[in-house]
Amino acid sequence: MKKAVKRMTAVLAAGLMVFGMTACGAQPGQSAPAKSAAAPAGGKPYIAIISKGFQHQFWQVVKKGADQAAADLGCTVTFEGPPSESDIQIQVDELKAALDKKPAAICLAALDTESVKDQLMACKNNGVPVVGFDSGVPNAPAGTIYATASTDNHAAAALAADNLMKNADFTAKVTAATASAPVYVGVLSQDATSESITGRTQGFIDELTKLIGADKVDVSGHDKYAKPNPNASVRIVVNIPATTSAADLKSGAEALLTGANKPIAIYGSNEGAAGGILAASNDGQDFAAGGKFAGIVAIGFDAGKTQKVAVTNGWFYGSITQDPYQIGYKAVALAMDALSGKPAASPVVDTGAKWYNKNNITDPMINDLVYD
Repeated sequence: MKKAVKRMTAVLAAGLMVFGMTACGAQPGQSAPAKSAAAPAGGKPYIAIISKGFQHQFWQVVKKGADQAAADLGCTVTFEGPPSESDIQIQVDELKAALDKKPAAICLAALDTESVKDQLMACKNNGVPVVGFDSGVPNAPAGTIYATASTDNHAAAALAADNLMKNADFTAKVTAATASAPVYVGVLSQDATSESITGRTQGFIDELTKLIGADKVDVSGHDKYAKPNPNASVRIVVNIPATTSAADLKSGAEALLTGANKPIAIYGSNEGAAGGILAASNDGQDFAAGGKFAGIVAIGFDAGKTQKVAVTNGWFYGSITQDPYQIGYKAVALAMDALSGKPAASPVVDTGAKWYNKNNITDPMINDLVYD
């Protein structure tokens, strides 16, 4: 009997060792762990959510989406984040503390991937799925991230171009333009390296080019986006300032707005770029009727108090906002998929974006998404 018990104990121990070595998250097309060892028996699985911040309204809306997903999908969640997005060590400590609570899964928006590699590998080795959200966990060790819930920045920027083409004055000027009398569209992009910013720049250019016709469009201003076309009737000019400082972004906007070729529209590809346009236009008031930039259609991205005022007053034609509620909701939904053993259908799940203008900015479906 004792030998049988010893054999049984050895088998169980071996099984637990194999389980402990299971990868924390499946790659697309592979299965995730059916259930983490940390999921309470007969109870709701516990998912720890670690964001890049906590106090900013954006993260509060992410939390609201995550809480709703937990209620809908039958799990419990905690939501933590450092005071600011520069507090890397605080986030690392929060992740360590969360792991001590033995969660069934982790949702993580990493401030610095290198700083959390040890924790990611521990999750992988102990069968705890990790889901990225918002900007996710860039360059994470292979096999450590199940999937990421984030904005498809290229598609979000395309939405800006789609709505620009619905502006009757803009489309009339585009239609009337010729190669000998072209019209100009300014694009202010904060940098040429960030994946999110380049996606929001390229997406706008690609969609506007498609809608107008590639044979009619020329893109200049930066080698990354250049598409020379000497016969173009619509010329898109991209300005990328020397630095991401507010002063340089303002200067970049001024160069586009006051140059020899005055644009019929201008687009800022993130909150910083939109802020540069606002700073160069008296907080947007110069786009109003009678203002020095009257007739120029201004479009932004993200939100912020000043941009919201400009949109509410119609000085900005509209802006694009990410959907932080869906970022939180889908992050939890992906974690539950991982726990159920469902293969990750895609490495990145689009959480969508919304167009807002003076007509819908106070709508309940939009109001939560336009954070200060």
